[in-house]
Amino acid sequence: MSEDDVSSSIEPHSRNTLLEVIINSLEDDKAEEIISIDLKGKTSIADSMIIASGRSTRQVAAIADHLVMNIKKSGHGHSKVEGLEKADWVLVDAGDAIIHIFRPEVRSFYNLEKMWSLDVNPDDFTPDKLAGG
Repeated sequence: MSEDDVSSSIEPHSRNTLLEVIINSLEDDKAEEIISIDLKGKTSIADSMIIASGRSTRQVAAIADHLVMNIKKSGHGHSKVEGLEKADWVLVDAGDAIIHIFRPEVRSFYNLEKMWSLDVNPDDFTPDKLAGG
């Protein structure tokens, strides 16, 4: 499949949000257990975190490659990629969205969904509250 074939299904930047481009790309590449976590108000690193699984290192790498290409082709700029060499866990930083693509065993071990899905208020960690006051 050529880059043109892949990008033909991606709408221009003004018509698809970054999150839509990411989810569509992951679904097109048969990523499994795709979840999106809203990070607004929890951290300044991104607005969304998307977590998905691939069945093998080969699929994880292919999903990540296609995702980076689709993000760029849709007008959302260049993404930074970490972990592509081993492809047990690939992190794609697309600016407003951070995407983690795991092999199932690695995803289970790190369990990012649980860590980032906690409904924690930053005010719960003030010195008074931590001291029990």
